[in-house]
Amino acid sequence: MDTVQELESKRNLVLEQMRSIRSMRRGTINEQHYKMRLKRTRGVILRGPYYVLSRREGKKTVSRRLRSGLEVEQTRKDVVEYKKFMELCHQFERLTARLGELERGEQEPGLEKKRRKSPLSKTEK
Repeated sequence: MDTVQELESKRNLVLEQMRSIRSMRRGTINEQHYKMRLKRTRGVILRGPYYVLSRREGKKTVSRRLRSGLEVEQTRKDVVEYKKFMELCHQFERLTARLGELERGEQEPGLEKKRRKSPLSKTEK
């Protein structure tokens, strides 16, 4: 069981890790290929791969083509940093909730005493 001071130091560590993130992007990188018919033949070739950063905004998907290999690599790093940031947000949320419980003197969730049912409760129905 953590003390208030331990939870505060863990929260500060999470905030410091969040602060160290310099660049991030929400979304996923998708690889696209386009089918292309060759003139004078029956064959089809695939053109690509083309890389696209996609993300949801409301009910729509917004996509942006990544033009260079350097841009693809930087975007990959940014997407990883965004996922790391979101995990840190969840950690901060859990730590803050636990800190509030400790300061109010509450027990850990799931450790509450089970109450016996009164024999009268059956007859009252």
